Amino acid sequence: MKRKDFIRTASLLASGATLSPLFSAYGAHRGPNQAPPLKIGLGFGMIQEELSLVDKFKLVKELGFDGIEFNSPIDIPVREVLAARDKTGIELPSVVNKDHWSKPLSDPDASVRQFTIDSVAKSLQEVKELGGDTVLVVPGVVSDKVPYEIAYKNALESVRKLIPHVEKTGMKIGLENVWNNFILSPVEAREFVDTIDHPLIGWYFDIGNILRYGWPEHWIATLGPRIVKLHAKEFSRDKMNNEGLWKGFEVDLMKGDNNWPVVMDALRKVNYSGGWITAEVKGGDRTHLGKIASQLQEIRKL
Repeated sequence: MKRKDFIRTASLLASGATLSPLFSAYGAHRGPNQAPPLKIGLGFGMIQEELSLVDKFKLVKELGFDGIEFNSPIDIPVREVLAARDKTGIELPSVVNKDHWSKPLSDPDASVRQFTIDSVAKSLQEVKELGGDTVLVVPGVVSDKVPYEIAYKNALESVRKLIPHVEKTGMKIGLENVWNNFILSPVEAREFVDTIDHPLIGWYFDIGNILRYGWPEHWIATLGPRIVKLHAKEFSRDKMNNEGLWKGFEVDLMKGDNNWPVVMDALRKVNYSGGWITAEVKGGDRTHLGKIASQLQEIRKL
């Protein structure tokens, strides 16, 4: 089903007693400027305590996090992850496909692209088993050997090949903005998703990654309901300019160049309905993770 047809059909159903999960995902159940009921999460690799899987889940819960995001395909047996989830009440809303960088969906080699298509298909099935709804996927990478136009064509083709897997599982793909020299403006990001034109394929928006070359609130306003999940990180342009590009990330949440009140207001204005804001920052021990949880809790109150 095309995005525009889906939205039109869902609008007709809005007055009925039951709405589909897909329609709920587009945020039509909330009025304008109503605060999004965000839950907070972190990446599993950020938990740097020597603990069992269950105890890591318990720690995260005790610190105030609602969920954990795994890289996928997952190295730990899914049954063990599910057992830890069920014992602790921690949610597993999303996964990050781990093959999209080493074997990009935009690669000129069709066999490389197919490898990651198959990997993302497995991630879609895994996130369904985990009780989540979204797989993060980097759509492509431009390099000195892969021109922009070729990357764009191959990325579109690869994501379209994932549509049958998306529809089979009912899970979403969230395309993420990263430093991949690809899709460098919010207008292009919107057009990429709209060209694919499927209600379960949207944008996994990374708030901090944009600060190198833009403002997250501008991207949020342009992408609107296409945003399916959020990654939270911070960035300092001053540190980037004076200490080096990657040093820009070495700043605590709420201490960099993100204007968080403006960002949160932009999310309210577009009725962001992905339900989560997940930290993607440097991990550490329980003290460090507790600080991150507190920062996210402050952010979601803005």
